[in-house]
Amino acid sequence: MKTNPATSVAKTGAATTRWNPSPWRQDFPLIAEQTGLAYLDNAATTQKPTAVLNAVRAYYRERNANVHRAAHQLSDAATRAFEAAREKVAARFGASSAKEVIWTRGTTEAINLVAAAYAPLVLAEGDNVLISRMEHHSNIVPWQIACSRFGARLRAVAVLPNGELDLDDFDAKLDERTKIVALSHVSNALGTVNPVADLTARAKAAGAAVVVDGAQAAAHIEIDLRALGCDFYAFSGHKMYAPTGIGALIGRQELLEAMPPWQTGGEMIEHVRIEATTYAPPPFKFEAGTPNIAGAIGLAAAVDYLNDLDFARVASHEADLLAYATASLNQINGLRIVGTAGNKSPVLSFLAQGAHPHDIGALLDQQGVAVRAGHHCAMPLMETLGLPGTVRASFGLYNSRADVDALVTAVHKALSLL
Repeated sequence: MKTNPATSVAKTGAATTRWNPSPWRQDFPLIAEQTGLAYLDNAATTQKPTAVLNAVRAYYRERNANVHRAAHQLSDAATRAFEAAREKVAARFGASSAKEVIWTRGTTEAINLVAAAYAPLVLAEGDNVLISRMEHHSNIVPWQIACSRFGARLRAVAVLPNGELDLDDFDAKLDERTKIVALSHVSNALGTVNPVADLTARAKAAGAAVVVDGAQAAAHIEIDLRALGCDFYAFSGHKMYAPTGIGALIGRQELLEAMPPWQTGGEMIEHVRIEATTYAPPPFKFEAGTPNIAGAIGLAAAVDYLNDLDFARVASHEADLLAYATASLNQINGLRIVGTAGNKSPVLSFLAQGAHPHDIGALLDQQGVAVRAGHHCAMPLMETLGLPGTVRASFGLYNSRADVDALVTAVHKALSLL
């Protein structure tokens, strides 16, 4: 495996306290080649390193074939790479077995899978599903539908003004009729890192299964599912430097075995007769049709890339960027940071007095600063906070303080034009 030069510096202790991301920036063609761009929309999607781009290209050029089905060498090579990717994801996230890793298009499909295939096993009239008011729509709407199917109630934990979950409200709304607790590991809108291990322990003590939306955590936190203790963990590859259209649901083996398939067709079967069909064991039971083979191989390359980094150094660098950006934006008159939780991922949401977030976002774009503006698929959260939306800057490992400076300069200019 190729070692990044900056990784070697970090691991030998020769680096300064503040990490210089320049060597890593060269690994990302879009970042390296568009020198006038400050890309600060990493919570929406990350850029892809050359290693990932090369892995996808090599699959299509050298071993493009369907997996598991043919008796020829190309198919065998594709299958081995595809299943090796599953093993790498299992190891990266601390799954008990690669059999617990189900390929999906991403977090959204993974949560829908649980809502469609697991919820019917446990929900009945009078039960409830517990989420929070900071959830992404993908962790709200599937549970609304599941609750409506079975006469269950959807409850939402309150969010404090600083963007943290109200833990007292969590305890008040968790009861013996709570069958599923579904929470985000990290808020996509505010960057709040939720204490999911503690909340999982509380939920399990009450007899509930726990589903964690890990979309915003996968690129920034070293995840050990054994330590977290949750039953299902969902993530998207494109938010952790992998291709779009690939992600996974990681679930407990015994639960996956009990769940019925939620899509049917080829690949997920063991034997088909006109009278009846028997299904393949997990994970294949949940992977009907031709999968995103190239995406899985690209995700494996992203996992290799992240494994090659000193991840503590990455976290320290991203924390430095967040602190620097927070301090810099706090000096701008009329600007308010939204979400000041004590434990945050590198996401910074803010509002400018008298300016709509979309107007600020458009003016920043004109100056080469890419951010997100709007409700961030978190309308209930914005309603709770009494906001139309926010401007969101989100950082990745290749961002630098120069990107933050570009953001601050662009905000000053934007405000002068309004």
